[in-house]
Amino acid sequence: MLKGYLMATLFYEPSTRTRLSFESAMKRLGGEVLTTENAREFSSAAKGETLDDSIRTVEGYSDIIVMRHFESGAAKRAAATSGIPVINAGDGPGQHPTQALLDVYTIEREIGKLDGIKVALVGDLANGRTVRSLTSLAYLLARDNDVKIYFVSPDAVKMKEIWSLTVSVPSRMT
Repeated sequence: MLKGYLMATLFYEPSTRTRLSFESAMKRLGGEVLTTENAREFSSAAKGETLDDSIRTVEGYSDIIVMRHFESGAAKRAAATSGIPVINAGDGPGQHPTQALLDVYTIEREIGKLDGIKVALVGDLANGRTVRSLTSLAYLLARDNDVKIYFVSPDAVKMKEIWSLTVSVPSRMT
């Protein structure tokens, strides 16, 4: 399906599983991959090249860019600069929409529906890595009818107030 297409994975922070999942998917669909595991240290960024300049260079080599960056909003900036699609594979403390899409896919596959489900997000909601995808996940789940989301954690690691303000929760969610 993707024979003749080239994907560049541009990772400014390490995430082996995320990078390999994108690379594996591209290769399984017939495409090719250009990769950098730590662009923050081992690219022209280490010499002061701006993100915009890096994106303009990489888009000349590929048909799509999958980017993980340490700064919130970096993927949005890259997409605005690029003339080719940019997939956000995580941007620091910001969004991780690809994880949320995988979560929704897994819920639908395992349960068979999204309507009327109850989802509990349990654990360290203040510091856990999965917190980064919660706003995206809540948004995607809120699109379906009668979805209830529960946030469960000890007080010491409860979700910070900023997260509850960030999530725009429709009235049908509690």
